[in-house]
Amino acid sequence: MPPFAVRTDACQLDFLSLGGLVHRLDPGIIPFRKARTVEIHVSGGEYNVAANLADCFGHNTAVCSAMPSYPIGDLVKARVREAGVLGIYKNFEHDGVRGPNIASVFSDRGHGVRAPVVFYNRANEAAALLKPGDFDWKGLFKGGIRWFHSGGIFAALSETTSELIIEGMKAAKAAGAITSFDLNYREKLWSSVGGETRAVATLRRIVEHVDVLIGNEEDLQKGLGVRGPEVTKQAESKLDPDVFFGMIDATAKAFPHVRAVATTLREVHSTNRHDWGAVLWLDGQKYVSPTAHLDVVCRIGGGDGFAAGLIHGLIRGEKPDWALRLGWAHGALLTTYPGDTTMATLREVEDYAKGGTARVQR
Repeated sequence: MPPFAVRTDACQLDFLSLGGLVHRLDPGIIPFRKARTVEIHVSGGEYNVAANLADCFGHNTAVCSAMPSYPIGDLVKARVREAGVLGIYKNFEHDGVRGPNIASVFSDRGHGVRAPVVFYNRANEAAALLKPGDFDWKGLFKGGIRWFHSGGIFAALSETTSELIIEGMKAAKAAGAITSFDLNYREKLWSSVGGETRAVATLRRIVEHVDVLIGNEEDLQKGLGVRGPEVTKQAESKLDPDVFFGMIDATAKAFPHVRAVATTLREVHSTNRHDWGAVLWLDGQKYVSPTAHLDVVCRIGGGDGFAAGLIHGLIRGEKPDWALRLGWAHGALLTTYPGDTTMATLREVEDYAKGGTARVQR
């Protein structure tokens, strides 16, 4: 097998993601049943990676998604532009009453011993209506593309979205791009459409076309049906890289074409105190990050922050251990901001990856 490598010739797009855009309503530390005001964050598991790569790392990125014609759609489009991401949309007419809609995600931040609570309104979601044929992949990739990405949240929305992911993956690979997929197993989403049985059947078909897989132990077990080692002391397994690496052999046997698997490791002591690490398996070699002790403002989007930093390093042709450190550092910094996407600079990420501290910068 040739060495893992990303295209280095001139490309119009460094990175393209495919997924649903959402708006998240965030009352901060106030529980929703007592909330009177909220912040609005534009998000989406697949989009967040594109936004982070554009805003922090300076890549040319785009997102393919659905866009209804109503004020929330206008808000989302404006935020996507502000992040420096090119929006490529299948447009839908909103009927003024029932949709199709941009999905709503409700998520308070919790605090201390009180965990964050996340729930959804994805009724008549425009993104769930996306289907094969909605995007001109050949035209999009004509100018060159380095990396194509999607994820398990979008795959769970409908039968047609998973087929669209496969269509996009095939087109991207034909165009010479690396393909990645974040399993992002969400029990609430899959339980409404068939549970683990359907998740495994759907995600295994998608991963047949994937080069780089992102997912933790639960994602691999519940999303792909990969059996892992028995963990007798769950608390001790959270930051133990051997628990994750112990599942890689089974994953590699089931999907021998997958070149890399990566995940974050998180030990939650309270809502605002986490231990944070990350691991990468690339072509049989294992890499482990340092462990950070985080004071968390908002944990939403930390995994997408990790994915963006890792992908940046791999696109730039960095050594795997440094690419992993960039992902680990960016994901850690992202938890110190409100919202789902980055507010970090590349210098801040690189400094922290090198072992920087929180001393005042003068």
